[in-house]
Amino acid sequence: MLIKSAAELKGQLEESVRFIRKFTDSVPQIGIILGSGLGELANRIDVEVSINYRDIPNFPLSTVEFHEGKLIFGKISGKEVVVMQGRFHFYEGYSPQQITFPVRTMRFLGAKILIISNACGSMNPDIPKGEIMAIEDHIFLPGLAGHNPLVGINDDSFGPRFPDMSQPWSARLIELAEKEAEKIGIKLYKGVYVAVSGPNLETRAEYRFLRAIGADVVGMSTAPENIAARQMGMEVLGFSVVTDECYPETLKPLKIEDVLATAAKAEPKLTLLTEKVIEKI
Repeated sequence: MLIKSAAELKGQLEESVRFIRKFTDSVPQIGIILGSGLGELANRIDVEVSINYRDIPNFPLSTVEFHEGKLIFGKISGKEVVVMQGRFHFYEGYSPQQITFPVRTMRFLGAKILIISNACGSMNPDIPKGEIMAIEDHIFLPGLAGHNPLVGINDDSFGPRFPDMSQPWSARLIELAEKEAEKIGIKLYKGVYVAVSGPNLETRAEYRFLRAIGADVVGMSTAPENIAARQMGMEVLGFSVVTDECYPETLKPLKIEDVLATAAKAEPKLTLLTEKVIEKI
């Protein structure tokens, strides 16, 4: 799916929505991207309908073996939700417009709030492995280099050509998450997420650089979804599960199996916290 213009993108979005409407009339309040650390939440959904990505016109397909490929409609904590079970990344060969296509679809379906989760590596010793961080701000390195989902001719129906990003992550929702985390005894950190393209992990020098420019954790997703959502007026909350420690002085080889194991251990905490936040929205 190569998107050549704003008109073409809008047409593809409308085609996708028409197809989805054959299966559900749901107008979700909240969109959720189930990244690493939040997969278990799919089992907490009172499912109305589940649609495979491969069946939805214009949708990308996830090529990562531990990412499912389904769009799920239903309820969590009594709220209507649309859930992406599986996301897309630069390292799979997708463009920024393709990566954010499902987010725009969720907004076209009615979602006004977006909750995003991911796995990340910590460069800040005060945010250790196995913990959860609410994203307060981000640095989008591919976007700064021109790989931004908003590049190209803009359609005003999506939102402003130059969206403000002074508060990309909702202070209201972060405060709500902090309150709910305290109630259920979960330590919730806050910090800055830096997005890189991947798929290789970073070098010692790159970790030093990323920490020097103000990042606490690093990952390979999340920022482009946030930008598209913010352009379309969505309120966004992001959670990062710290799956490894990226301290240049003590850096050791890392296996993806270890990342997944750490994410799995943190998953029950993040699932519970996300349910509580949704309940109070």
